Amino acid sequence: MIIIPAVDIKDGVCVQLVGGKPDTAKAYGNPLEIALRWQLAGAKLLHVIDLDAALGVGDNSDTVALICERLEVPVEFGGGVRDSGSVERFLGLGIDRVILGTFAVEDYSNDFRQLNRLSEKFGRERLLVAVDSRGDEIVVKGWQERTGIKTTGFMDKVEDVVWGFLYTDIGVEGRMEGIDFKRTRDVVESTDLPVVVSGGVSSKDDLRLLEEAGAWGVVIGKALYEGKLSFLKD
Repeated sequence: MIIIPAVDIKDGVCVQLVGGKPDTAKAYGNPLEIALRWQLAGAKLLHVIDLDAALGVGDNSDTVALICERLEVPVEFGGGVRDSGSVERFLGLGIDRVILGTFAVEDYSNDFRQLNRLSEKFGRERLLVAVDSRGDEIVVKGWQERTGIKTTGFMDKVEDVVWGFLYTDIGVEGRMEGIDFKRTRDVVESTDLPVVVSGGVSSKDDLRLLEEAGAWGVVIGKALYEGKLSFLKD
């Protein structure tokens, strides 16, 4: 299991939110400088999110492009990637994997026609589907809209055309109060594909439990920035 530092960007600044609520943003500095710092610390992969694009209130793609240009480690990126053209544009920037949330859910009713096409064109290994969840229900558009779609049922239907899943438990995200282990384990065990877990991770015990559950990787944000966890897992 690998630890993946989060670089969430809002108004051109690296921030962390609580529960996905924009008014809870706490700033931590220049996104490029922070990304380079995580690379220097030994990160094998970075998790970069354009929060403004995800919420439909702005665009930080120039900053994202600069991060991709300057970094040597792979980047998984998401936030506002809601059509095939956007997927192709961001993959063209050198992003290793694009995170698809709202786009994938909207393609659900079309039997994932667009995802199939992207998978054939770029390879499934470059597509990571976000299953952002409140309870066992997927939410979309910056976590603002409920879908009524069950998380594990959705995962079962799309797993043939993607590399893996990013599972975020929104109920605990950014609170630094620990994970909901049972719920997370159920999600990880529902698929044979890699699952990257995000949300609530704040202790070595959380990391140990996620590794035992079989998570491929874990995204850590606020707990790293606030010094509650060190980057190196020991």
